[in-house]
Amino acid sequence: MAGRNTLINRFKWIYLTLALLFIVAIGKIIYIQVFDYEGWMKEAKRYQMNERPINPNRGNVYACDGKLVASTIPYYMVFMDMKAEPLHSKGGEYYKDNIDSLSLCLSKHFGEYSAAEYKRRMNVAYANGNRNYKVLSRKISYIEMQTLKTFPLFRDGRFRAGLDPNEMVNYRNGLKLRQLENRENLFGNLAGRTIGNVYGAGMGGQYGLELGYDSLLKGIPGVEQRTRVGNNWIYVTLQKPIDGYDVVTTLDMKMQDVADKALRDMLTQIDAAMGCVVLMEVATGEVKACVNLSRVSKGDYREQYNMAVADMSEPGSTFKTMSLMMALEDGVCKITDSVDTKNGQYTFYGSNIKDHNFNKGGYGKISVADVLAYSSNVGVMRIIDENYSKDPGKFVDAIYGTKITEPMDFGIRGAGKAEIRHPKTDPKRWYGTTLPWMAMGYEVKIPPIYTLTYYNAIANNGKMVKPRFVKEISEQGSTVKRFNTEVINSSIASQSTLKDIRSMLEGVVSYGTGKPVKSDVVTIAGKTGTAQIGYGGGDGRKTHQISFCGYFPAEKPLYSAIVVIRQPRVANPSAGGMSGVVFKKIAERIYSQVTQIEVDKMSRQEEEVLPRIASGSRQALRSALDFLDVDYRFDKAEWISTRQDERLLVGSAVALHDEFVPNVLHMGAQDAVYLIEKCGMHVQVYGKGKVVRQSVAGGSKVVKGSTVVLTLQ
Repeated sequence: MAGRNTLINRFKWIYLTLALLFIVAIGKIIYIQVFDYEGWMKEAKRYQMNERPINPNRGNVYACDGKLVASTIPYYMVFMDMKAEPLHSKGGEYYKDNIDSLSLCLSKHFGEYSAAEYKRRMNVAYANGNRNYKVLSRKISYIEMQTLKTFPLFRDGRFRAGLDPNEMVNYRNGLKLRQLENRENLFGNLAGRTIGNVYGAGMGGQYGLELGYDSLLKGIPGVEQRTRVGNNWIYVTLQKPIDGYDVVTTLDMKMQDVADKALRDMLTQIDAAMGCVVLMEVATGEVKACVNLSRVSKGDYREQYNMAVADMSEPGSTFKTMSLMMALEDGVCKITDSVDTKNGQYTFYGSNIKDHNFNKGGYGKISVADVLAYSSNVGVMRIIDENYSKDPGKFVDAIYGTKITEPMDFGIRGAGKAEIRHPKTDPKRWYGTTLPWMAMGYEVKIPPIYTLTYYNAIANNGKMVKPRFVKEISEQGSTVKRFNTEVINSSIASQSTLKDIRSMLEGVVSYGTGKPVKSDVVTIAGKTGTAQIGYGGGDGRKTHQISFCGYFPAEKPLYSAIVVIRQPRVANPSAGGMSGVVFKKIAERIYSQVTQIEVDKMSRQEEEVLPRIASGSRQALRSALDFLDVDYRFDKAEWISTRQDERLLVGSAVALHDEFVPNVLHMGAQDAVYLIEKCGMHVQVYGKGKVVRQSVAGGSKVVKGSTVVLTLQ
């Protein structure tokens, strides 16, 4: 009995003890939740970071044929925590055993310093306990980063997320890799102002299409939260980022290259301040090339200002086409009517107007067609002033009726629009001289691309279409939105007027001021333009802007183009001999590409040796060699590597496989970039000419998203 009582007493004490502990626990919970809540929340914040955004991948920009033009490429800065504990354990044995071989590898692969200098610098940082020692002064690519991780010391341990969301840290050796993103135009400065650029990673577009389509390209950020579990930090994704859409432009980088070279050569030759070219497909309005070059120093021109889209200047004589079209459409004259241009001089409201040949006695009596062909200031001013001076608003209304003054959205911020004043809406700035001066392209402001839009309508049987820089928006190769041709005006004039204007524009080239534009390869129609403009310094000094706007082939137009050059410093300004010659070169090269004309129709020097032919696309090489009348023998493959065999070029197939990097040595930049990008890798291009070195050898295993550096000479 006594034993039973003892057992019951023990059970009571255990029960009471457990009950007491339970009451204490409940009390502690209540105390923490009610009285010590804020203190524990502060403690929790030490182990949990506020939510932070996850930057999405910015979409790519492509050319019309799918070639990658602009993309975000990752780079890395390399730092080292010299106070990392493993580097100092056992008297720094681990560090000292590896520093010599590490310095040797750094010197061999990156070459900033000798091995001895690398070692000296790292030892100083080690002795000072530098937490963020910069191992390399420059950014390195993904491939270089992967190589770096194989070096002695750096190859040990594994990486974990650091405090910086873009940083990975190896706590075994102190290595820190900080990822940066750089937006690159894979074709260098080609079409730079049109394609545009970004301010920085996640910061949005700066100018060009990168800015105009920024909301689609940048994507939607995600959200993540960092939490400490034990001794490690883990990242929890609360909302995944949505990558940006891709933008497929209308630009053809081969045509862009042709236009860029033709303009650049002329600007260099005449030492001009700047110039632009816009090449457009007549039927669709797709802009195939847009070049904007500004003089940085003598012989050095770069894309710095979008002159083609944003420039607001007086067009000069290219406007005469518009003036005479209004007169023909209103029936106030016919192209066969006679106009007396006197001796090349005429006084309008006290202002003496001169033709360019006034010192030779002028043109005298000429037809309306010849007024345009010879670009007679006196002739066009007399036609417009004598027929519209009593009601100048009728003339301006007719221009407005073509809808050329309506603003157009090109997807490029900062674009200008045609400004043509009206006597009723702007009477304070309308004078007696305004109408005649307007007739020859002064006192109006029209961006070059608007002038081209008008001439393109003439070539397109009167249908005015909006210039278009973007074909579609896509996501991972699938079309999200397609941009179709947008008609601004179904007909800017009657068919009879258009027929007359087209014949007059052909006359400009065949016997008028545009004779230097005449080609044996392709028929060209268009108009020269010369305008006096100010230097921009406010001192009253004058310079010239010269232009040529037209289309080709004249009988069945495929493309229209405008070439504008400002402030030529060498020789007298000549719209036909300068801007027109650029137009001619572009037209001949583009026309030969799209039609594959016979070699005897092109002017060229006969050569005694075979031309230097880069490796590349079999179809493109065949077209070029057929054009040059060169014998060749090619394997039946899409991509060819060439070699010379006496008087014969022999092409062998370039081995292509999705898992291996292609060998692009001796190829041009466009083909090389295309093949490597096709494998899912990024490309950096340095230099011009043919590929003489590729950082990842042909036949190597493809690492998706990595970068191949191509050196061209």
